[in-house]
Amino acid sequence: MVVTVVGAGSWGTALAIVLGRNGNAVRLVGRESEALESLVSRRENLRYLPGFVLPEEVEVADLSHGLPSADMTVVAVPSSAVNELLPHTCRSEVLVLASKGLAPGGESLLSDQVAAACQGSRIVVLSGPNLAVELAQGVPTVAVAASTDEQAACLARDAFHCRTYRVYTGSDVRGVEVAGAMKNVMAIAAGMSDGLGFGDNTKGAVLARGLSEMARIGLPLGAKLETFLGIAGVGDLFATANSRLSRNYRVGYGLGQGKGLEAILAGIGQVAEGVTTTALALQLGKKLGVELPITGVVQGVMNGELDPRASVWQLMERAPKHEGFSPSVHV
Repeated sequence: MVVTVVGAGSWGTALAIVLGRNGNAVRLVGRESEALESLVSRRENLRYLPGFVLPEEVEVADLSHGLPSADMTVVAVPSSAVNELLPHTCRSEVLVLASKGLAPGGESLLSDQVAAACQGSRIVVLSGPNLAVELAQGVPTVAVAASTDEQAACLARDAFHCRTYRVYTGSDVRGVEVAGAMKNVMAIAAGMSDGLGFGDNTKGAVLARGLSEMARIGLPLGAKLETFLGIAGVGDLFATANSRLSRNYRVGYGLGQGKGLEAILAGIGQVAEGVTTTALALQLGKKLGVELPITGVVQGVMNGELDPRASVWQLMERAPKHEGFSPSVHV
């Protein structure tokens, strides 16, 4: 296949490497001159994913030169940039959305935004416990390619699937997308717990109740509960909330240690999707009439309105509730 990957950060580069290793003709398109220079001259992304040489099947291009048509386009940019890039990405029959976040404004999902703008493309959402460095290393990894068009999901699966990257297909686009976006928020919460020095009991509670919160916002949008119990839900949540490779976990860990958000992000040097997603999720939750307590305290700590340790006790001292995933049942 001829595949265009839009986004030359760590995630886009890792996906391009996998696609190239699989024998696809790949165009990796970016717009940051520093990263593109090293990709062209060294065949390595020195800024975002050092240590991995691009396969010879991967060609590097500048977005300013436009995008030629391809069999499949993979969008792997920060969620905040997806809308801006839509005019460039709607030329492929199959469009794979690998960005993990919510649409700006907190009114919809990214796939809704993409589908409205690219009506001639079949949309696939790719998500799972996929840390870019491990994917490029060839560490055994799995993901889900979800689409309402089964053939499109299979095309995406076949492009990526290999011995080290096992890709399943699915039809629950909304569940896979919500899980991929919301797990970043919960990873910040989990990192905060570790940064505060709390133990495994606390971490287990954060992950369990965080999963409930993820499902609670997804179900009213048409997601299926079982999706949150699978690869895109529990799998991605566990990986992102426990790994120091995760930018979102590192944001939370820094917050728990009392550092300011700006300083933490400056140290990471890349986008941590959960920072933006948290505020958007609260807007979407308000629209849906869904309570999101963990998301709320994460936002309060990031804004400097809540002390990290006090935020934990704020959650612990809530009135006892019935456990459940239903939108009508609160944490």
